[in-house]
Amino acid sequence: MKLSLIIPCYNEEDSLMPLYNELVRVRDEMSSYDFEYIFVDDGSKDNTLSIIKDLSKEDENVTYIAFSKNFGKESAMYAGFCNSTGDYVAVMDADMQDPPSLLPKMVEILESGEYDSVATRRLDRKGEPPVRSFFANMFYRIFKHVSNVSIVSGARDFRLMKREMVDAIVSMCEHNRFSKGIFGWIGFKTYWLPFENVERVAGHSKWSFWKLLKYSFDGIYAFSDKVLNLPFYFSGFLALASTAPLAYFIYYWATHSFWMGYPALTASLILFAVLAIGSALSLFIGFLGSYVSKIYGEVKGRPHYIVAQTNKKDIVKK
Repeated sequence: MKLSLIIPCYNEEDSLMPLYNELVRVRDEMSSYDFEYIFVDDGSKDNTLSIIKDLSKEDENVTYIAFSKNFGKESAMYAGFCNSTGDYVAVMDADMQDPPSLLPKMVEILESGEYDSVATRRLDRKGEPPVRSFFANMFYRIFKHVSNVSIVSGARDFRLMKREMVDAIVSMCEHNRFSKGIFGWIGFKTYWLPFENVERVAGHSKWSFWKLLKYSFDGIYAFSDKVLNLPFYFSGFLALASTAPLAYFIYYWATHSFWMGYPALTASLILFAVLAIGSALSLFIGFLGSYVSKIYGEVKGRPHYIVAQTNKKDIVKK
């Protein structure tokens, strides 16, 4: 049996050697399996690619795929899936927040034959800023309600999958990729393996708050069309709400002098209604524009990534 480990890298020069040493230790522990390490350099600006090249010269199991620029983690993962050859395929981060020591347990679960993949989820977010943790938890709750795809709170991209599941992922060649949603959408039986949060071995997170916010919207756009239905619900709400000022107007006209104070009240209500409706329309036009922009990106049919350098024969480019 062969295990392919996909490792997206972006400016990970300080993490690579500790990660590689741990992967070698795991490989020695699992000596009955063949290993394939696929390092995908996502346009790093430090010495990441040089280190990976040196590793590939010393270890024939190391494959590197270097992009011509930074295409993003999703493209790096997709390139790894397209070029993996193992019976089992895992994807993990280079900063060791996805502990390689879990691999033997994950393989053992897959070998039982009951599951098609073993996915990891963090039990806590220790070490993460509270604001970031709050918004992450809010995203999982919102995504659960607006999408038909279920994502477990604390889910990581770190998972081990059988070849059949990987082939299904590769067949989904959409450009607006959100892997956590894709993993859930394709089905297959998944075992969730919890683990304590691990601090990164070096460096810092490449995901700023705004990048994560954009990524979360990408996930919603990719797996939910319920936002497009919101204007219908909102128009019904406005129609219902508009009866309140009408009823008040009739009541005031019947019980008071029409000209005593009512014009100012009416002007305020009209101004509020115009501003509220204008704001709502702008919001929904913005949602529609975002969906249209995603459609625009899909129909252009550009490749997910461009390979600048690699030591792999017959590289798969999509």
